[in-house]
Amino acid sequence: MAIRAPRSFQGALWLPCLVLLFFITFTYASPPWRPRLGALRGYKRANNGVYNPYLVASDSNKDYQTFYYDQTLDHFNYQPVSYTTYRERYVVNFKHWRGAKVAAPIFAYLGEESSLDDDIGSIGFMTDNVRRFGALELYIEHRFYGQSIPHGFTKEEALENATIRGYFNSAQAIADYAEIIMNLKKNLSADSSPVIVVGGSYSGSKSLMKIRNCLRHGSAYPHIAMGAVASSAPILYFEDLVPHDSYPVVVTKDFQEASLSCYNTIKQSWSEIDRVAAKPNGLSELSKKFKLCKPLKEASNLKGYLNSLYSSAAQYDSPPDYPVTTVCKGIDGGANGTDILGRIFSGIVAYHGENRKCYDFGDFFSSETLDGWDWQTCSDLVIPIGNGPNDTMFPASPFVYKEYRDYCVSKFGVEPRPHWMTTNFGGHHIKRVLHKFGRNIIFSNGLRDPYSSAGILEDISDTILAVYTKEGSHCLDIVPARSADPEWLINQRKKQVKIMKRWFHKYYVDLRKFT
Repeated sequence: MAIRAPRSFQGALWLPCLVLLFFITFTYASPPWRPRLGALRGYKRANNGVYNPYLVASDSNKDYQTFYYDQTLDHFNYQPVSYTTYRERYVVNFKHWRGAKVAAPIFAYLGEESSLDDDIGSIGFMTDNVRRFGALELYIEHRFYGQSIPHGFTKEEALENATIRGYFNSAQAIADYAEIIMNLKKNLSADSSPVIVVGGSYSGSKSLMKIRNCLRHGSAYPHIAMGAVASSAPILYFEDLVPHDSYPVVVTKDFQEASLSCYNTIKQSWSEIDRVAAKPNGLSELSKKFKLCKPLKEASNLKGYLNSLYSSAAQYDSPPDYPVTTVCKGIDGGANGTDILGRIFSGIVAYHGENRKCYDFGDFFSSETLDGWDWQTCSDLVIPIGNGPNDTMFPASPFVYKEYRDYCVSKFGVEPRPHWMTTNFGGHHIKRVLHKFGRNIIFSNGLRDPYSSAGILEDISDTILAVYTKEGSHCLDIVPARSADPEWLINQRKKQVKIMKRWFHKYYVDLRKFT
């Protein structure tokens, strides 16, 4: 028989928290070239032309079982359309689970702004710790991504339909996760199994809700999760909680530390791109110079591509190759000429690890991620990020809400809600709020990651802890471990495990006391 904890006890263990998501672009009126999002995407960059071998499922594919939950389209209304359901995908690995009879844990990874396919078995934090704690391994796909699309629509049709698209938001996604976790626990008679929600970047921010709002005293989902591990979760990038240029400032710092001459070349290159583009055949000249697969239509496209490349290099600036160092070696080496743009192109070649026949702007993102994230950031997720003059290595592009709004109205016919996230989920006076209402959170960061500029970097209480490394990068702590990992990364992971052991010890002591 499964040991059951009283509902009041389950609620006491819940840590109410924030769900905050993040994106970055340095201009909103022009095409939205952005740094990579998600926990793993940047680590899948080719290494000398070879796909990174350690980002593969660590267990056999047969151990991962795919299920579909008939998910409610609209959790918050009672109109006829609200009762429409769609099939939401989730994947479970039971191999290491010690079972409901001993209240063995459940580790739940909350899907991000892409298909679940790349995450399954490739989140090292999950695969390592389900073995360590005898836990069930659960991955849940985010609505409107991957296979979790409203019934009767393709991905494109769902985004084009203004009514259906309205159900694509963070609050609905959080309710989805709550339903699936509760349904799974019920089906497994695992009411007493503690849940640890895990996420990186966007999904890391969502894991902090555990599973809902930190200002409502447990008014919703107070019983879902015992703890949260939020890797590289930039929960303060809303309204004016951090300076608008926090992200590009860290990117600049990473490049300055790698090579001042590289930094200076990049800083000078923007005006050089404009100078060449202004010539009669300037765009054609730039297209040839950078071996672009498609001719440039405007210089801002090339600038956006370079923005994304430099930002991704900084965000995922991990050992052993350190992409920022790799790019700067290419730029400083100047294998493609000693002029500024020739050196910049050498940096592109170095980053990709091979001299390709041509280079495509689309390499950075799938259309699914671009279009879906465009909608999310034009509806309930407004991030006021910009770049002031002379502060960074990027061209000046301050955040101007009118331009942001105009872009969203033009594309989707809706105005963003710039204050909604902090109103609905909190964010102001974060230390005070977390200290008063929060419990059992690990905020992990690497300071090379520009997202860390909007993260929590100091302990809030004895159960809300910041674990960071100066050398670390975006979500590096949750990718699969390798034999060549540096000592500082190994120690970061060990510290997280030690914290979770304390959580579990207290949980099971209290569980025996209350049953």
